[in-house]
Amino acid sequence: MEDTRDLNRLKVILAEKKRTNKWLAEQLGCAPTTVSKWCTNSSQPSLEMIERIANLLDIDYTELIRIERKL
Repeated sequence: MEDTRDLNRLKVILAEKKRTNKWLAEQLGCAPTTVSKWCTNSSQPSLEMIERIANLLDIDYTELIRIERKL
């Protein structure tokens, strides 16, 4: 079964910080398509990359991650 949950909030935070996918890709030295996949939750960044993204956006890494507990 495919997991379709939105696990990261990157798209929302980039909008809040008035930054673009292209800007983030340039800062990280990765392809804009990679950042686009993270923003659409079709793939997820590594923990190390989440830390780098958080530092660039001046936020705590926990703001990038969304995990809902199932009871």
